[in-house]
Amino acid sequence: MKAKVLHLDRDATSDIELNDSIFGLEPRADLLQRVVVWQLAKRRAGTHKVLTRGEINRTKQKVYRQKGTGQARHGARSAPLFVGGAKAMGPVQHSHAFDLPKKVRALGLKHALSTKVKDGALIVIESAKADAIKTGDLAKRLDKIGAQNALIVDGEFDGNFALSARNLAGIGLLPTAGLNVYDILRREKLVLTTAAVKAIEERLS
Repeated sequence: MKAKVLHLDRDATSDIELNDSIFGLEPRADLLQRVVVWQLAKRRAGTHKVLTRGEINRTKQKVYRQKGTGQARHGARSAPLFVGGAKAMGPVQHSHAFDLPKKVRALGLKHALSTKVKDGALIVIESAKADAIKTGDLAKRLDKIGAQNALIVDGEFDGNFALSARNLAGIGLLPTAGLNVYDILRREKLVLTTAAVKAIEERLS
C-alpha cells in the first residue's frame, strides 16, 4: 500500500510504499491485549512487602497459660489478631513478569501498526529535524499535519528537534529500537519518519 509523505517545513508531499504484511493486517484486539498485559506486567516493580510472623519484632512467648484464665486461648503477640502483629497472608516481593513468545510479540507490533493505518492515524514525515530550538514553532508545524497527541518515531532524533519537542504536551519521542505496542496504542496518532519506516520493515520482515 502507498502512503503520503508529509514535510514539516513545506507543503510538498510524496509517496512511500508500505509493506502490507506489516501495515496492512486486519487488527486483532485479543492479540493486542495479550501484548499490552505482558508489557504492563513486566514493568511492575513487585516490591510490595509486609512483615510475616517470622519477621515481626515481637516476643514469641505465650501471652498467658492455656487454661484457667477465662479468656480466649492465645499464643505469641506476633499473631495477626493483636495490634502490632503480623499481617495474615500479606503481599511479598515477587516478579509479575511472564513469558510471551517472540513471534507473538512481533505479531502484536504488526497489528498495532496496522491499527493506526486502518484508523487513519498514521502520519509519515520525511524527517524529524529542526533548524533551531523553538518549541512554539515546532508545535505549529506539528499542528499543521494533525499531530497534536502523537508518538513520533525516528531512528536517531535531531538534537534541536528533541529539545523543541520535550515540553510539548501530548507529544512523545521514541527511537525505532524502542517501538512497542503499548506506546503506539496510548497515543491518538503515530508519526513515523521515512527512516523509521525502513527500519521497522527491516526489523519485522
